[in-house]
Amino acid sequence: MSKCILGIDPGFAILGFGAISCTQNQNSLQDTSVQMLDYGAIVTSAKEEMGTRLCTLFDDLHTIIGEIKPDLVAIEKLFFYRMANTILIAQARGVIMLVLAQHKLPYVEFTPAQIKLALTGYGNAEKIEVQEAVARELNLDEIPKPDDAADGLAVALTAWYQF
Repeated sequence: MSKCILGIDPGFAILGFGAISCTQNQNSLQDTSVQMLDYGAIVTSAKEEMGTRLCTLFDDLHTIIGEIKPDLVAIEKLFFYRMANTILIAQARGVIMLVLAQHKLPYVEFTPAQIKLALTGYGNAEKIEVQEAVARELNLDEIPKPDDAADGLAVALTAWYQF
């Protein structure tokens, strides 16, 4: 059985995403494989008004979902930084949730600590350790760039490990 998982690292200026294909032999839980399908980032310009930036996230996320056709979406839970930044990211998450509802896609959410624990075995791992684990798990020659895309792949891998 094969499943496509889209991982999303929510952001207002940069929304990272990564898609993986997971295959599991129904006769053996030990016989599984995972491969990267795509990764990237939706970038919005600080020069544009907020509504335009949210529309960019909305439109581009619809396009990505239409191309990737995920079976499941995994999202990093909102982590509180500065209040102004948190509000912007919360607005971006609202757009994400709307798009997922429009596509009738199931989703799961993970905290940053859960993602770090799943990929490195340590909930307080450094960002570079998570990125190296992503590259290692997906047999990539280098860490995906930008960092937000690597984070999207990390979220997708965390979902795969949970199921």
